[in-house]
Amino acid sequence: MNESAVHVQELTKVFGKFTAVNRITFSVRPGEIFGFLGANGAGKTTTIRMLCGILLPTRGEGTVAGYSINHESEKIKQVIGYMSQRFSLYADLTVRENLSFFGGTYGLSNHDLRRRIREAAEQYEIGDFLDHLTGDIPLGWKQRVGLASATLHHPKILFLDEPTSGVDPTARRQFWRTIYQLARKAGATIFVTTHYLEEAEYCDRVSIMHQGDILDLDTPAALKQRYAQPDMESVFLHVIRHHEAGIAT
Repeated sequence: MNESAVHVQELTKVFGKFTAVNRITFSVRPGEIFGFLGANGAGKTTTIRMLCGILLPTRGEGTVAGYSINHESEKIKQVIGYMSQRFSLYADLTVRENLSFFGGTYGLSNHDLRRRIREAAEQYEIGDFLDHLTGDIPLGWKQRVGLASATLHHPKILFLDEPTSGVDPTARRQFWRTIYQLARKAGATIFVTTHYLEEAEYCDRVSIMHQGDILDLDTPAALKQRYAQPDMESVFLHVIRHHEAGIAT
């Protein structure tokens, strides 16, 4: 078993003549909040879908929880949680029915499922919405339901793809408080993609991704010191600008 929660080597994904992910290499430590920072189209979602066993790499290799992303995708799906930017919820089902459905896909027994739904309702404060149609509840609460559905089976590794997209700043802050609790109290490894530059500050380490490449990877503090910038937004713009200038020359 690989000691890293996630490890990839020369990971590449090509669609026709378009290279979405270009020979990236990195590792994620157990219990770490690891951020993939980049604009839309940078390759973040394609990477996360390969790590979750949804897409096969064109080239390269990697492991998630010790399982090969090339050969053991079904085993990976059983030990991870995955929350896409659309939350993958069924609008015409109640919150309880959504949670029951997703819990069932992870093989939870009826007894365990009822208990986990009670726990999730308390943890994510969604008890008042359990019997409401999911399509009728506000976006910030849908976000909590999406996170609850992804963590019902207590996954070792949680993949969050643009989880705060479209929600207001207050809901984003509440979401990140929950993420800290999962990482620090439950010991989960969190892999999160975002294009909100200020959210990089919440991560233990962050990679800067641009047009399929990882341009740099380190702690937010180290990146700010390296590039003599006051915040991660300035770091990101500085790295992208210099990268594009280098390509131009």
